[in-house]
Amino acid sequence: MTEALIQALVTAHRNGTALLAADWVGTVHDEADAYAVQMGVAAALGWRLDRWKSGGASAQGPFSHSPVNPVAGTALLGVEAEVALRVGADGSPQSMCVAIELVASRWAEGLDAPALLRMADHQSNAGLLLGPWQPYRALDWGLLEWRLAIPGQPDIVRRGGHSLADPAGVLPSWLRHVTRNGWTPPAGTVVTTGAWGGLHSWTGAVRGTLSVDGLGEFSFSTAA
Repeated sequence: MTEALIQALVTAHRNGTALLAADWVGTVHDEADAYAVQMGVAAALGWRLDRWKSGGASAQGPFSHSPVNPVAGTALLGVEAEVALRVGADGSPQSMCVAIELVASRWAEGLDAPALLRMADHQSNAGLLLGPWQPYRALDWGLLEWRLAIPGQPDIVRRGGHSLADPAGVLPSWLRHVTRNGWTPPAGTVVTTGAWGGLHSWTGAVRGTLSVDGLGEFSFSTAA
């Protein structure tokens, strides 16, 4: 049944259609099934596996991981402010940038779909927008002020807010995940490391500015 779900999700990606969770809820029994569906869809769509999203509820986990759609989508549910890392082949951070993760779903129920189905659907990823890269260095992440400005909405201004207190804290779990079957990530692979301040709801094309103390400012847009 996972092969049927892979094909259905591939069609949903290509055609912009949505699946009903009730039709597939018995297909994905555990995280191993969900990860198998992720990789099957990524392979069918020709993703290069050089962009990933990872996150954890705390420094002790649990953690989750997913390859990221290399093409930004526009039928969005929202955006997340993040810090992305570019890593070496050993998983160590080499450079960093501010980033916007685009959130969408191939499930008609959106973020209300069952958790394993959302995991199978690349954790509701719709693309990743990356700011300018700079050399990686440790920062006092919990004290950094950041601002997300989207036209027509009040600016979101907060300090800290990353669940791990350090974006690089997700990398050991990510590296164990991606190398578990013998695959070695190419140097320069991008890993976005979890939302600062959660999901900021938005539909349609979006543009705005994300700035983080010590990391600079990034003006982004999903408009054609």
